Amino acid sequence: MTGLVGGTGAGWSAGLDIGGTKVLGVLLDADGAVRGSVRVPTRRGTDGVVAAAAEVVGRLCADAGLRVADLAAVGAGVPGLVDPVSGEVSHAVNLGIDDRGVALAPLLAARLGGVPVTVENDLNVAAVGAARVLGLRGDLALLGLGTGVAAGLLLGGGLRRGHGGGAGEIGHVPLDPHGPRCPCGQRGCLELYASGSALDVAWPVADGVPAAAAVFAAAAGGDPAAARVRDRFAAAVAAAVRLLVLTCDVEHVVLGGGVAEVGEPLVAAVRAQLERQAAGSPFLRSLGIAARVQVVPPGVPVAPVGAALTAREAAAERLAEPLAL
Repeated sequence: MTGLVGGTGAGWSAGLDIGGTKVLGVLLDADGAVRGSVRVPTRRGTDGVVAAAAEVVGRLCADAGLRVADLAAVGAGVPGLVDPVSGEVSHAVNLGIDDRGVALAPLLAARLGGVPVTVENDLNVAAVGAARVLGLRGDLALLGLGTGVAAGLLLGGGLRRGHGGGAGEIGHVPLDPHGPRCPCGQRGCLELYASGSALDVAWPVADGVPAAAAVFAAAAGGDPAAARVRDRFAAAVAAAVRLLVLTCDVEHVVLGGGVAEVGEPLVAAVRAQLERQAAGSPFLRSLGIAARVQVVPPGVPVAPVGAALTAREAAAERLAEPLAL
C-alpha cells in the first residue's frame, strides 16, 4: 500500500483507535480534515469490541448529519497481530480477544451495513497519522510508549509489517539479559524499562494521576529520586530510539502512546540520554540521532486519523482493481 500520507481519496471516512480502555473515533471529510470525534469506553470480547466500534461510527455520522452508508470506508487500529488483507485479529489480549484469526473487519462491516472496513495494527495507523498530521516526509517510526513498547514503521511511503506482522516489536529485544523475567518468557526486555507500565512500577501514584506526568513534574521540581527514575526511563527510551535508527535509518522517530502526553520534557530527557550515549562514539555522533526525535502533540488523534486514511486508501485500491472475468 502506497500513497498513505499524500493522497486523500474520495468521500467521508471514519477512523477508530480501539484500545484497552477506550474507543476513540474521528470523522474525516473528503479533504482529510477532522470533522468530529467521539470517545466511548471499550467493551471487552469480540462482540463488545464490534458493538462499541459500531456505536462510535454511528454517533460520528449522526453528529455530522450523515448516514453510515454515506461513508467511503471505516478503518480501525487495534493492538495485536493483524492480517490487513482478511481483517483478522489475533492475540488482542487488551481487548479480551485471546483467539487467533478473529474476523473483526468482516464482523464490523456487517454491523455497519456493508461499509468497507479495514483493520490494522494500532501503531501502524498511528505512524500513518503522525506523518500526515505533523507533515513529515521520509521514513518514520512511531514509537509507542504505553502498556508496552513497540513501533509502527512507515518506510518508502508504505507500512512495513514484516513476514508475520511482527515488524517493530522492539519491546521484546532484551536490554538486560540478566534482568527480570518478561511475560514473553525472556529476561530484561526493553518494555520492562521503557514503557508506561515500567513507570507505574517505579513511581507509584494515587488518585489516577499518570505516573509519567507525576515523575516528570517531581523531577522538574528538584526531587532527586524522581530525577533518577526519569533518567533511567529516558535512557531506556533512548535505547529504543537508537535501535530503530540503527536498524531502519528512519529520518523521524515520533514518540507516541500514553507517556508521550508528557510532551517536550520527555523529548528533552530522551535527547539528553542519546547525546550522552553517543559521547564516546564518533559513529553514533555522526548519525545525529537526537535531532530525529519528536513527540506527538498532546491531544492530537494520530491513530484514528491514520486508521481513516489507511481505510480510504484500501477502499480506493479495491475500486481500482480490474474485474475478474
